Amino acid sequence: MPTSSNISAGYRRLTEHGIKPSLQRLAIMDYLMEHRTHPTVDAIYSELSPSMPTLSRTTVYNTLKLLVDKGAVLQITIDEKNCRYDAATEPHSHFRCIGCGSVEDLSIAPPMISPALLGGREITDTELYLLGYCPSCAATRRKG
Repeated sequence: MPTSSNISAGYRRLTEHGIKPSLQRLAIMDYLMEHRTHPTVDAIYSELSPSMPTLSRTTVYNTLKLLVDKGAVLQITIDEKNCRYDAATEPHSHFRCIGCGSVEDLSIAPPMISPALLGGREITDTELYLLGYCPSCAATRRKG
């Protein structure tokens, strides 16, 4: 059993959300917390599989589903082709560059909606996605 001084942030996140840590779950959680690139299942598998030969895409997919279901990570659908995953679970928005495909966090909270406009509907989640060009892609477009 790890001591409190050598417990990773990923291990803490798993246990705080009632998830039994395993080698694969811990590796995936640590990866998401260390790499804020909003990776896909395939990206996570490609990064982790060389050092974990027993890891499968199915394990990555199932682990991410568990992490999302337990609220330990967010599933982001900003990309119409792939689901992406984010370890930052506090309210924030995302920007996707339509040039290079990068996804980044923005510290813009999703808008609050007046209860009067909801007509009795109960909102359980909001997502704010912004699409456009990152500074690098915007500069390339201006030159071309």
